Amino acid sequence: MEKTKIFLDENEMPKRWYNIQADLPKPLPPVYSPQTLKRATLEELSVIFPMEIIKQEVSQERWIDIPQDIRDIYAVWRPSPLYRALRLEKALKTPAKIYFKWEGVSPAGSHKPNTAVAQAYYNMKEGTQTITTETGAGQWGSALSYATSLFDITCRVYMVRVSYEQKPYRRNLIHLWGAEVFPSPSNKTNAGRSFLKDNPEHPGSLGIAISEAVEDAATHEDTKYSLGSVLNHVCMHQTVIGLEAREQLKMEERYPDIVIGCVGGGSNFAGVSFPFIHDKLKGDKKDLRVVAVEPHSCPTLTKGLYAFDYGDSTKLGPIAKMFTLGHDFIPPGIHAGGLRYHGASPIVSSLKDQNIIEAQAYHQTEVFEAAMLFAQTEGHVPAPETAHAVKSVIEEAKKCKQTGEEKVILFNASGHGHFDLKSYELYIHGKLTDYEYPVELVKQSLKKLPKIQED
Repeated sequence: MEKTKIFLDENEMPKRWYNIQADLPKPLPPVYSPQTLKRATLEELSVIFPMEIIKQEVSQERWIDIPQDIRDIYAVWRPSPLYRALRLEKALKTPAKIYFKWEGVSPAGSHKPNTAVAQAYYNMKEGTQTITTETGAGQWGSALSYATSLFDITCRVYMVRVSYEQKPYRRNLIHLWGAEVFPSPSNKTNAGRSFLKDNPEHPGSLGIAISEAVEDAATHEDTKYSLGSVLNHVCMHQTVIGLEAREQLKMEERYPDIVIGCVGGGSNFAGVSFPFIHDKLKGDKKDLRVVAVEPHSCPTLTKGLYAFDYGDSTKLGPIAKMFTLGHDFIPPGIHAGGLRYHGASPIVSSLKDQNIIEAQAYHQTEVFEAAMLFAQTEGHVPAPETAHAVKSVIEEAKKCKQTGEEKVILFNASGHGHFDLKSYELYIHGKLTDYEYPVELVKQSLKKLPKIQED
């Protein structure tokens, strides 16, 4: 009987996060202030972030210790299991060996608590009373609500309106853990009101929701802002996923030929892939392929421009160099709400720009077809975001069937789809829409990028 699940003991949980900034071939460009268009100062960043988070954001240390208090909470669901997708392999008749890290076991049902708990902890240490944030599909909003409830911190969540309406149980979960949640754009902020004035039925976007959360934090004392993806410290917190996976595969005497993850901002992709990219950058695994998968209708890495841009729609947050579709771009209302972001992590973007990683994009109906096959073979119902990674895995496994290669494929199953069953219902009944890449909208949006003079 071949092993289906590979476990680590709680004592084998990572004690340090891996900071890939120490190993990047090129240092990341600095972050710029949206007000001055000059390098952002610590004082400017400290208006919305706690100082320890800022230090982690710019740190060049390869390993950052995980405080014991955080590890104690991680132990609720970590280490997460590594599964061998034996039944999917059989259905595909592929010689490939498919493994997936199952992050759906966390209280919030996704990888997001890995950084939510860490960010809430550091905010608590510095006396923060309230944290504001955005959320797309609700995975991040529910994760931060869970984390702030552990540290007696108030939380306000701005949830992209189209997802607020599509995914009522995610917003119920946010309420259950004691946080407030508002559909974004909302009438709670100047940013939200400006968008509602132009369009009372505005579907919202992550860029708009970020603007609202940043404005809320910047205009209230004892309030800080927390971001669930994109930033360097968020990607670093998620590396517990890949560090565990590397040890679990070692127990099977295997190493991946391909590592795959879906990408919106980039945190779950970074979490599973960065510890393996570390081996690639050292020269130990030069042939390792690392694949980022995104929606065809919001193809940041495959169609975007590598340039400086604002992280939010009203230009309140820091400016970073990243692959972007323009901060003005409002993506179509696909059901993978966590992938509807105009930009990508600066680190992930830099890796893509240097061809260290590759990117793929798929249509909405393609990924739900793949998710259905995965659910019917492996039992786990993947979130629509994860379904993008599943689609790529299936395509790579089919190639192995053609070539006869027994490649080892690892992907991050970043969350379950239990609160996304309405989306599956639409797909089953043939009512799920495919959206084309809106070329002209992106062209107009990219005309509004900030003019940064690099120093």
